[in-house]
Amino acid sequence: MENKANGTRPGTSNSAKERIQRVDPYGFERPEDFDYESYEELMSEYLVVLTRRSIKWSKLLQGHSKVEKSLKVKRYVRKGIPNEHRALMWLAASGAQEKLEKNPGYYNKLLESEHDDKLVETIRTDLHRTFPDNVQFRKTSEPCLQKTLFNVLVAYGHHNKAVGYCQGMNFISGYLLIITKDEEKAFWLLDALLGRILPDYYTPAMLGLKTDQEVLGELVRVKAPGVWQVMTQHNVMWTLVVSRWFICLFIDVLPVETVLRIWDCLFYEGSKIIFRVALTLIKHNQAQILTARAFPDVCDHFKDITRGGFVEDCHAFMQKIFTEPGSLSKATINKLRDTLREQITSQDF
Repeated sequence: MENKANGTRPGTSNSAKERIQRVDPYGFERPEDFDYESYEELMSEYLVVLTRRSIKWSKLLQGHSKVEKSLKVKRYVRKGIPNEHRALMWLAASGAQEKLEKNPGYYNKLLESEHDDKLVETIRTDLHRTFPDNVQFRKTSEPCLQKTLFNVLVAYGHHNKAVGYCQGMNFISGYLLIITKDEEKAFWLLDALLGRILPDYYTPAMLGLKTDQEVLGELVRVKAPGVWQVMTQHNVMWTLVVSRWFICLFIDVLPVETVLRIWDCLFYEGSKIIFRVALTLIKHNQAQILTARAFPDVCDHFKDITRGGFVEDCHAFMQKIFTEPGSLSKATINKLRDTLREQITSQDF
């Protein structure tokens, strides 16, 4: 069986490095120290899972573009959406498809309208910083995703003037373009994320983002009290070690395939998935975090826990996020949000 993810056949005699391309299926260049043998071993097993899931998803969808939410579909999403159905499912589950259909021509009108010069300048400044390690975002590539990324961000900036453009949105939009290969679909998915799934993450005050980082702190205090004590003892603020997890939704924090599996659940189940992932990373590695003797140690450990075999095996990791953190209801998260948002707002005034 051929491994479509890397174009190699398990069991061939050539070296693993020769067998696997330098660029992954999403256009990202692999680093010099990439462990090709471990990757091939992992992918040869994961390919079996992908093939099985693909057959099940094809039977479930039967060519339809609309999917009713159900326990069965939720179970399927948690086990992973095959790449060929990913864009369709993200659009359907998030409500983005419905918004797209109800607003024909709206996206193009935003692009054709007069642009805010300051917004355009800010976005242009960030374009070349977006995935310099991805061949699809280079000016020499054809098509070049930098152009479509610019369009999505400018359109969104005019669509949601309260947000405009904020750093981090370029990476999220870039991932949406890699998967959907369609800028209008990417635009409506960005709208679903920023407008409904992660409200107030990217507004100037970033109140939603600040609140959720503190919510994570409270959840850690209950579920991994030792880690919470270490954070308190060394006076490490949560925003210092987890802000990128929230702002970029684990992009450039966890491996691509793992991020996409997280996003499958994020679009279907909402923002509580971010807490499940964060708590799993922390709880699974709490023994390592507890060895911290000083402020820099804590920061180093939080970088280390996002690397290695545990996060690279995306299928096993995703199974863990639904067991390791234990019970985590939307009601609990919302109650904590209400309390902590009030505290943050009162501190700001």
